[in-house]
Amino acid sequence: MKKLLLLPILFLFLFMTTIKKRKIIFFGDSITQMGTNKGGYIDIIQNAITKKGTQNKYDVSGSGVGYNKIYDLYLRMDDDVLSKKPTEVIIYIGINDVGHKYSTHTGTDIDKFEKFYSAIIKKLQAKKVKVFICTPTLLGEKKDLTNPQDAELNEYSNLIRKLAITYNCTLVDLRKIFLDYVQVNNIGNVDKGLLTTDGIHLSALGNQLLANEMIKALAIK
Repeated sequence: MKKLLLLPILFLFLFMTTIKKRKIIFFGDSITQMGTNKGGYIDIIQNAITKKGTQNKYDVSGSGVGYNKIYDLYLRMDDDVLSKKPTEVIIYIGINDVGHKYSTHTGTDIDKFEKFYSAIIKKLQAKKVKVFICTPTLLGEKKDLTNPQDAELNEYSNLIRKLAITYNCTLVDLRKIFLDYVQVNNIGNVDKGLLTTDGIHLSALGNQLLANEMIKALAIK
C-alpha cells in the first residue's frame, strides 16, 4: 500500500524535474546592461518570478553592452545569445543608433539599421527562437515632442513596427508606452527625471514601467 501511495509522488517529482524552462534573453545596449542591476527591469522581472515561486519555469537573463548599436548586436549574437540556446529573445535597440548621430557622429542610417535588424531576426528565427522586438524609448522626456531626436526616433520606431509585421515578431511598443506616460504625467515638461535619470537611462519608475510591459508581452505568469 505504501508503495502505491509513493507512486503519484514519484511521478510528480519526475514531471517537475523534466519541465523545460523558457530561456528568455534580453538583448540590447546599456539600458539592458543596467537592467540586470538591483532595481533594473530585468531584476524586477526575476524578483516577480521568484516571488511567485515559478523559478522552475523561467530562466531570465540580460545580454546588454553599453554603447551598442544594431550592428554590434549582429556581430556578437552568436557568442552572447545563440550559444545559450534561448527559447525567446527580446531585442531592445535603437537609442544609440539615433543618438550617436548627434553625439559622436557614429549612428546608424535607417537603411543599414533595417538590414542589420532583419538579419538578426532571420538568424534567430532560423534557430526556432521566438523573437520580440521593441521600439526605442526616449532621448529626452519633453511631452511636447521638442526633444531634438524625437522625429528620428519616431521614424526608426515606425520601421520596427513594420519589421514586426514582416517577420511575424511580437512587438513591444515601448516608444508609444513611454510617450503616452509622459504626455499624462510630465506636468512640468521636463527633459529628464521622470522615467529616466538623464533623458535616456531608466529611473526606478522607468524600470518598473518597462518590467510591467515585458511581463505582459512575455505572458509570464
